Amino acid sequence: MDIRPLSIAGAFEVTPRQFHDDRGTFMEGFRIDHLAAAIGHEFHVRQSNVSVSRAGALRGIHHAAVPPSQAKYVTAASGVFIDFVVDLRVGSPTFGQWDSVRLDSVDRRAVYLAEGLGHALACLEDGTAVYLCSEVFNPAAERGINPLDPTVGLALPEGFVPIVSDKDAAAPTLEAAAERGDLPTLEACLALDAALAERSR
Repeated sequence: MDIRPLSIAGAFEVTPRQFHDDRGTFMEGFRIDHLAAAIGHEFHVRQSNVSVSRAGALRGIHHAAVPPSQAKYVTAASGVFIDFVVDLRVGSPTFGQWDSVRLDSVDRRAVYLAEGLGHALACLEDGTAVYLCSEVFNPAAERGINPLDPTVGLALPEGFVPIVSDKDAAAPTLEAAAERGDLPTLEACLALDAALAERSR
């Protein structure tokens, strides 16, 4: 598999090598050793989520308090999605910026995003996304940014009419979240990353 860093530090695009024959297709969807070589520590899966979405669904921008936060490895089982990774780490040189990857059942790419990064998923065609998570869901630690915040400015495809949950629509803007101290700091995220690397030795 090919693992390419995105423009947001701590986020990677993973493109598997696919093997086709008369029976269909086989691939390695996740390899702990290959991913560890890229991110500097092992990614241990503690929870798996399955998200079934209709075209137009826009989920996010979600993140979790640091520590422990929640790293994610996201791929599409069916359908087409645009996966957005948003840098929410106060003090980061790319704070407030984002990068994106198209997830579908053709290239079968995945996105890895480290703890402290924000995540949003835009569904272009009815489909199912699978999330592998480094920590179990903790409602008390969950945070969000409004995915339509113009300051973040996610570039949704032309003609895309977003369907947003009431919870996500009521989420604060990036500026408001920063003012009330709801965002992680780059320092805390780097300390967590160092601790995970030490644990993996």
